[in-house]
Amino acid sequence: MAKLGKRTKAARAAFEGKENLSVEEAVALIKASATAKFDETLEIAMNLGVDPRHADQMVRGVVQLPNGTGKTVRVAVFARGPKAEEAKAAGADIVGAEDLMETILGGKIEFDRCIATPDMMPVVGRLGKVLGPRNLMPNPKVGTVTMDVANAVAAAKGGEVQFKVEKAGVIHGGIGKVSFTDEQLAQNVRAFVEAVSKAKPTGAKGTYLKKVSLSSTMGPGVSLDLTSATAN
Repeated sequence: MAKLGKRTKAARAAFEGKENLSVEEAVALIKASATAKFDETLEIAMNLGVDPRHADQMVRGVVQLPNGTGKTVRVAVFARGPKAEEAKAAGADIVGAEDLMETILGGKIEFDRCIATPDMMPVVGRLGKVLGPRNLMPNPKVGTVTMDVANAVAAAKGGEVQFKVEKAGVIHGGIGKVSFTDEQLAQNVRAFVEAVSKAKPTGAKGTYLKKVSLSSTMGPGVSLDLTSATAN
Protein backbone atom coordinates (compact mmCIF):
# COMPACT_ATOMS: atom_id res chain seq x y z
CA MET A 1 0.00 0.00 0.00
CA ALA A 2 1.31 3.42 -0.90
CA LYS A 3 2.38 5.61 2.00
CA LEU A 4 0.14 8.63 2.54
CA GLY A 5 1.73 12.06 2.69
CA LYS A 6 1.18 14.53 5.52
CA ARG A 7 -1.17 16.68 3.42
CA THR A 8 -3.34 13.70 2.46
CA LYS A 9 -3.47 12.42 6.04
CA ALA A 10 -4.47 15.86 7.33
CA ALA A 11 -7.19 16.20 4.70
CA ARG A 12 -8.65 12.78 5.46
CA ALA A 13 -8.63 13.52 9.17
CA ALA A 14 -10.50 16.78 8.60
CA PHE A 15 -13.19 14.97 6.59
CA GLU A 16 -13.52 11.92 8.85
CA GLY A 17 -17.06 11.38 10.13
CA LYS A 18 -18.47 14.29 8.16
CA GLU A 19 -21.25 13.72 5.65
CA ASN A 20 -24.53 15.20 4.49
CA LEU A 21 -23.22 18.72 5.06
CA SER A 22 -24.90 21.88 3.88
CA VAL A 23 -23.43 23.37 0.71
CA GLU A 24 -21.82 26.16 2.72
CA GLU A 25 -20.28 23.77 5.27
CA ALA A 26 -18.92 21.51 2.53
CA VAL A 27 -17.43 24.39 0.56
CA ALA A 28 -15.73 25.83 3.66
CA LEU A 29 -14.29 22.41 4.58
CA ILE A 30 -12.98 21.77 1.07
CA LYS A 31 -11.42 25.23 0.75
CA ALA A 32 -9.66 24.84 4.11
CA SER A 33 -8.23 21.47 3.07
CA ALA A 34 -7.18 22.41 -0.48
CA THR A 35 -3.47 22.98 0.09
CA ALA A 36 -2.03 21.96 -3.27
CA LYS A 37 0.42 24.32 -4.95
CA PHE A 38 -2.10 25.21 -7.67
CA ASP A 39 -5.62 26.59 -7.71
CA GLU A 40 -7.64 23.40 -7.38
CA THR A 41 -10.99 22.91 -9.05
CA LEU A 42 -14.16 22.31 -7.04
CA GLU A 43 -15.63 19.12 -8.49
CA ILE A 44 -19.15 17.81 -8.14
CA ALA A 45 -20.35 14.22 -8.52
CA MET A 46 -24.05 13.36 -8.69
CA ASN A 47 -25.39 9.82 -8.40
CA LEU A 48 -28.67 9.56 -10.28
CA GLY A 49 -31.38 6.93 -10.25
CA VAL A 50 -31.19 6.30 -14.00
CA ASP A 51 -29.88 3.65 -16.35
CA PRO A 52 -28.40 5.55 -19.33
CA ARG A 53 -28.39 2.36 -21.40
CA HIS A 54 -32.05 3.19 -22.01
CA ALA A 55 -32.66 6.15 -24.31
CA ASP A 56 -35.49 7.51 -22.15
CA GLN A 57 -33.16 7.64 -19.13
CA MET A 58 -30.29 9.56 -20.72
CA VAL A 59 -29.41 12.78 -18.91
CA ARG A 60 -27.51 15.54 -20.65
CA GLY A 61 -27.63 19.28 -20.78
CA VAL A 62 -25.83 22.52 -20.18
CA VAL A 63 -25.67 25.05 -17.36
CA GLN A 64 -24.40 28.61 -17.28
CA LEU A 65 -22.62 28.89 -13.94
CA PRO A 66 -23.32 32.30 -12.35
CA ASN A 67 -19.67 32.78 -11.44
CA GLY A 68 -17.98 30.91 -14.28
CA THR A 69 -15.55 28.02 -13.98
CA GLY A 70 -12.31 29.93 -13.51
CA LYS A 71 -10.94 27.99 -16.45
CA THR A 72 -9.82 29.33 -19.81
CA VAL A 73 -11.91 27.49 -22.40
CA ARG A 74 -10.50 27.02 -25.89
CA VAL A 75 -13.26 27.03 -28.48
CA ALA A 76 -13.20 25.60 -32.01
CA VAL A 77 -15.91 26.51 -34.52
CA PHE A 78 -16.81 24.78 -37.77
CA ALA A 79 -18.18 27.49 -40.03
CA ARG A 80 -17.75 29.14 -43.41
CA GLY A 81 -18.02 32.67 -44.79
CA PRO A 82 -19.76 35.31 -42.64
CA LYS A 83 -20.39 32.83 -39.83
CA ALA A 84 -16.68 32.04 -39.67
CA GLU A 85 -15.92 35.74 -39.37
CA GLU A 86 -18.62 36.06 -36.71
CA ALA A 87 -17.00 33.27 -34.71
CA LYS A 88 -13.56 34.89 -34.94
CA ALA A 89 -14.97 38.24 -33.83
CA ALA A 90 -16.64 36.55 -30.84
CA GLY A 91 -13.28 35.19 -29.69
CA ALA A 92 -13.19 31.64 -31.05
CA ASP A 93 -9.68 30.19 -30.80
CA ILE A 94 -9.90 28.01 -33.92
CA VAL A 95 -12.21 28.44 -36.91
CA GLY A 96 -12.30 26.25 -39.98
CA ALA A 97 -14.11 23.75 -42.16
CA GLU A 98 -12.54 20.84 -44.05
CA ASP A 99 -9.10 22.08 -43.00
CA LEU A 100 -10.08 21.85 -39.34
CA MET A 101 -11.50 18.39 -39.90
CA GLU A 102 -8.20 17.21 -41.38
CA THR A 103 -6.29 18.71 -38.46
CA ILE A 104 -8.46 16.80 -35.98
CA LEU A 105 -8.21 13.56 -37.96
CA GLY A 106 -4.45 14.03 -37.79
CA GLY A 107 -4.66 13.83 -34.01
CA LYS A 108 -4.37 17.53 -33.18
CA ILE A 109 -7.16 18.55 -30.82
CA GLU A 110 -6.34 21.85 -29.18
CA PHE A 111 -9.75 22.91 -27.88
CA ASP A 112 -12.17 22.23 -25.03
CA ARG A 113 -15.46 22.99 -26.79
CA CYS A 114 -16.54 22.46 -30.38
CA ILE A 115 -19.32 24.45 -32.06
CA ALA A 116 -20.69 24.06 -35.58
CA THR A 117 -23.25 25.69 -37.85
CA PRO A 118 -25.90 23.22 -39.07
CA ASP A 119 -24.58 23.23 -42.65
CA MET A 120 -21.20 21.99 -41.38
CA MET A 121 -22.56 18.82 -39.75
CA PRO A 122 -21.86 16.59 -42.79
CA VAL A 123 -18.20 17.50 -42.33
CA VAL A 124 -18.26 17.29 -38.54
CA GLY A 125 -20.11 13.97 -38.71
CA ARG A 126 -16.95 12.30 -39.99
CA LEU A 127 -15.33 13.12 -36.66
CA GLY A 128 -17.82 11.27 -34.49
CA LYS A 129 -15.41 8.52 -33.46
CA VAL A 130 -12.78 11.09 -32.53
CA LEU A 131 -14.85 13.80 -30.84
CA GLY A 132 -17.61 11.61 -29.39
CA PRO A 133 -15.54 9.77 -26.76
CA ARG A 134 -14.10 13.13 -25.65
CA ASN A 135 -17.59 14.64 -25.26
CA LEU A 136 -16.64 17.27 -27.85
CA MET A 137 -19.12 16.39 -30.60
CA PRO A 138 -21.39 19.37 -31.42
CA ASN A 139 -24.98 18.69 -30.44
CA PRO A 140 -28.08 20.85 -30.91
CA LYS A 141 -29.43 19.67 -27.53
CA VAL A 142 -26.70 21.59 -25.73
CA GLY A 143 -26.56 24.53 -28.12
CA THR A 144 -23.33 23.68 -29.91
CA VAL A 145 -25.00 23.20 -33.31
CA THR A 146 -26.35 26.64 -34.02
CA MET A 147 -26.38 29.56 -36.43
CA ASP A 148 -25.86 31.92 -33.49
CA VAL A 149 -22.17 31.16 -33.22
CA ALA A 150 -21.33 34.46 -31.51
CA ASN A 151 -23.54 33.73 -28.51
CA ALA A 152 -22.41 30.09 -28.42
CA VAL A 153 -18.76 31.14 -28.28
CA ALA A 154 -19.48 33.77 -25.62
CA ALA A 155 -21.38 31.23 -23.51
CA ALA A 156 -18.60 28.64 -23.77
CA LYS A 157 -16.00 31.15 -22.67
CA GLY A 158 -18.22 32.70 -20.00
CA GLY A 159 -18.74 29.70 -17.74
CA GLU A 160 -21.07 27.33 -19.55
CA VAL A 161 -20.65 23.70 -18.49
CA GLN A 162 -22.00 20.68 -20.33
CA PHE A 163 -22.96 17.54 -18.45
CA LYS A 164 -23.75 13.99 -19.51
CA VAL A 165 -24.53 10.97 -17.37
CA GLU A 166 -22.01 8.13 -17.45
CA LYS A 167 -22.78 4.42 -17.66
CA ALA A 168 -22.94 4.03 -13.89
CA GLY A 169 -25.53 6.79 -13.58
CA VAL A 170 -23.04 9.41 -12.37
CA ILE A 171 -22.50 12.97 -13.57
CA HIS A 172 -19.19 14.74 -12.91
CA GLY A 173 -18.32 18.39 -13.44
CA GLY A 174 -15.82 21.10 -12.53
CA ILE A 175 -17.75 24.06 -11.14
CA GLY A 176 -15.22 26.65 -10.05
CA LYS A 177 -11.87 27.19 -8.37
CA VAL A 178 -11.16 27.00 -4.65
CA SER A 179 -9.89 30.57 -4.89
CA PHE A 180 -13.50 31.67 -5.49
CA THR A 181 -15.40 33.00 -2.49
CA ASP A 182 -17.57 30.61 -0.50
CA GLU A 183 -20.67 32.37 -1.79
CA GLN A 184 -19.58 32.12 -5.44
CA LEU A 185 -18.92 28.39 -5.12
CA ALA A 186 -22.22 27.77 -3.29
CA GLN A 187 -24.09 29.59 -6.06
CA ASN A 188 -22.34 27.48 -8.70
CA VAL A 189 -23.11 24.25 -6.83
CA ARG A 190 -26.81 25.02 -6.63
CA ALA A 191 -26.97 26.16 -10.26
CA PHE A 192 -25.42 22.88 -11.41
CA VAL A 193 -27.69 20.74 -9.23
CA GLU A 194 -30.74 22.67 -10.43
CA ALA A 195 -29.80 22.16 -14.07
CA VAL A 196 -29.35 18.41 -13.61
CA SER A 197 -32.62 18.25 -11.68
CA LYS A 198 -34.48 19.97 -14.51
CA ALA A 199 -32.93 17.53 -17.00
CA LYS A 200 -34.72 14.59 -15.36
CA PRO A 201 -35.65 12.20 -18.19
CA THR A 202 -39.14 10.83 -18.73
CA GLY A 203 -38.00 7.27 -18.08
CA ALA A 204 -36.51 7.95 -14.64
CA LYS A 205 -38.22 5.87 -11.95
CA GLY A 206 -38.04 6.17 -8.17
CA THR A 207 -35.51 8.52 -6.58
CA TYR A 208 -33.78 10.66 -9.21
CA LEU A 209 -31.19 12.56 -7.12
CA LYS A 210 -29.61 9.90 -4.93
CA LYS A 211 -26.39 11.54 -3.76
CA VAL A 212 -24.39 14.70 -4.39
CA SER A 213 -20.73 15.01 -3.36
CA LEU A 214 -18.10 17.72 -3.58
CA SER A 215 -14.31 17.51 -3.61
CA SER A 216 -11.29 19.50 -4.69
CA THR A 217 -8.95 18.21 -7.40
CA MET A 218 -6.53 16.65 -4.94
CA GLY A 219 -8.76 16.24 -1.91
CA PRO A 220 -11.28 13.75 -0.49
CA GLY A 221 -14.99 14.11 -1.11
CA VAL A 222 -17.90 14.94 1.17
CA SER A 223 -21.60 14.29 0.62
CA LEU A 224 -24.16 17.10 0.65
CA ASP A 225 -27.50 17.37 2.33
CA LEU A 226 -29.83 17.19 -0.68
CA THR A 227 -32.22 19.75 0.79
CA SER A 228 -29.39 22.27 1.02
CA ALA A 229 -28.11 21.44 -2.48
CA THR A 230 -31.52 22.01 -4.06
CA ALA A 231 -32.39 25.18 -2.09
CA ASN A 232 -32.80 28.32 -4.19
